[in-house]
Amino acid sequence: MNNTTSFELHLFESFKEGDETAFTYFYDKYFRRITAFSIQFIYDKDEAENLAQEAFLHLWQNRDTVESINGIQSFLYTYAKSKCLNMIRHNKVKDKFKSEVLNQKERELDIEILNSVQFDTLELTELERLIQECISELPPKTREVFIKKRFEDKKNAEIAEEMQVTLKAVEAHMTKALKILKTKLSDYLFLIFILICNN
Repeated sequence: MNNTTSFELHLFESFKEGDETAFTYFYDKYFRRITAFSIQFIYDKDEAENLAQEAFLHLWQNRDTVESINGIQSFLYTYAKSKCLNMIRHNKVKDKFKSEVLNQKERELDIEILNSVQFDTLELTELERLIQECISELPPKTREVFIKKRFEDKKNAEIAEEMQVTLKAVEAHMTKALKILKTKLSDYLFLIFILICNN
């Protein structure tokens, strides 16, 4: 990213090697953001702070999986989103919320993540290029199903009829496509699935 300093890149490398001072730098930089993000959805400051602490612990334990400095932020927001949704689901069961409420909360979480993480124009252009490249490399029928489903907004039954295949075949192609994209675009996983993989 253009806004990433050489100092931060050095700290990132140190963090990857297990330097606790480097970890503290990123903790101080992102802790309040993760807490503020979480509290908007679970409405409990103490719980939000505990969740943020847990996110950083998980980051430290899995630092070898973070491939770039931008991946730190992605990792933390993805973890926070998952935990927030788990809490919302728990409250949904406890308070007998309707499923529409949960779906709305998830959409709000996705929008909040996009608003919270600042991507510059060059990075978004590169991300778009990577997505298109990965989609173009999918097996032909899998690519066709994926495009019809995600970009033409067609139902599985419509796709099956158009392609003269079974519903199970359509579902299998979608599962295959998402698995391939998840592997190839793992460093941008949380943003990819917000942009193209949410129903």
